[in-house]
Amino acid sequence: MTRRAAVVVVALGVMPLSASAQAPRQDGRWEVKMEMNMPGMPAGMPPVTTTQCITPEEAKDPQKAMPPAGSRGGTGNCKASDYKVVGNKVTWSMACTGAEAMTGTGEIIYAGDTYTGTTRINRAGQVMTMKYSGKRLGDCTK
Repeated sequence: MTRRAAVVVVALGVMPLSASAQAPRQDGRWEVKMEMNMPGMPAGMPPVTTTQCITPEEAKDPQKAMPPAGSRGGTGNCKASDYKVVGNKVTWSMACTGAEAMTGTGEIIYAGDTYTGTTRINRAGQVMTMKYSGKRLGDCTK
């Protein structure tokens, strides 16, 4: 897998987190840690930690929390579908078209101010797994 494709996949790992901002996720400043395992990389990639601010308005409308497709670093067009919330569990499917075509599924389980999740992405028959955890750091400072 090329470095560019890996960057797209890392960016996509954050997308479902934003897409799940409806309920049961809270607004506020979140720290998200993601670990990725890809074929051909036995040790996986180093964990990536990011922060994101989800406003109350974005928490009500998950589409506003997702970055535009062009800002994900790829030429593909990615869309989440089959978005479901059952109790504290959120699941979805996703598909990207174009140069970075891929499909995937994801799941997040919330526990108050924290969550854990897994996304599996299939790109040209290679399955990549991303595991992530998030914790709410407090209110947004923007």
